Amino acid sequence: MGGLWGELGRKLADRWLSVLVLPGVLYLAVAAAAHTLGQRHALDAARLIREVTAVAGQPAVTQLGGQIVLVGAILIASAAAGLVAEAAGALIERLVLAVGWRTWPLGLSVPADRWVRRKQRRWDDAHRLHHEQQRLSRAPDPAERPDPAVGRAALARRTRIALERPERPTWSGDRVQAVALRLDRDHRLDLAVLWPYLEPVLPDALAARVTESRAALTRATTLAGWAVLYVPLAGWWWPAAPVALVLATAARNRTRGCVDAYARLLDVAARLHTPDLAAQLGFDHTGPLTPDLGARLTHHLRAQPPPPPASTDG
Repeated sequence: MGGLWGELGRKLADRWLSVLVLPGVLYLAVAAAAHTLGQRHALDAARLIREVTAVAGQPAVTQLGGQIVLVGAILIASAAAGLVAEAAGALIERLVLAVGWRTWPLGLSVPADRWVRRKQRRWDDAHRLHHEQQRLSRAPDPAERPDPAVGRAALARRTRIALERPERPTWSGDRVQAVALRLDRDHRLDLAVLWPYLEPVLPDALAARVTESRAALTRATTLAGWAVLYVPLAGWWWPAAPVALVLATAARNRTRGCVDAYARLLDVAARLHTPDLAAQLGFDHTGPLTPDLGARLTHHLRAQPPPPPASTDG
């Protein structure tokens, strides 16, 4: 038991150091440079070296007690900055996945609704063009068949917008929603109802991959949180602006990649292991997932609404 607690402590310390402290120290260093140089001397490295040397020579810094206090203050401030970045990342993750976006405040839900309708129109146009090209490609006379590149371009355009008809204002939200739409269409399965029951019975290897992909998404949105923290520094020191831009771009690309991987794993888990869950629940079924099993399992797992109120007549 002691070894278990020791290993857990080491993992927590590693996480605290790598996730919170090290990025926080870098942020504090940039903030110190912003405070020291300002906009007028933004790239004056000699000035920065002189200021750092002057501070390092002060008695409060050269003495052991002052060094201990300084290191402690840096660690605490770094961890605090890391916690703020994680909180900002959690908010960004909610915005990116856009679950329940229609309940957002009016200042967000109204433009989001307009954006969703615009995406739907673009998706519908690409969808019609793709199917029209497919229809023409089956013409008996090869001379009447269109260039296949046109159909492929229409399919690629539709896929860039969303895999299924958009229902959320973000690409990442639509990517996860596409899994739910396809499972409902193919197998009459409600993923939101199924997943809390399916996740605990997944094989260890697949469950670990799902957990890691979800953690990778959290790390990606935390990176976006750091980008947000760097934006105010640009008001004092303009080089912080490109730093924020680079972090935001990297966070966007990583977030999309993580969401895509997570959505694929959700789809794999549901299609391969829903029959296993049904067997554990006592359903008489053999073979792969079918629409009949999906409908029965969804009905079985979905909580029923409360009964109507008792009549007060008479």
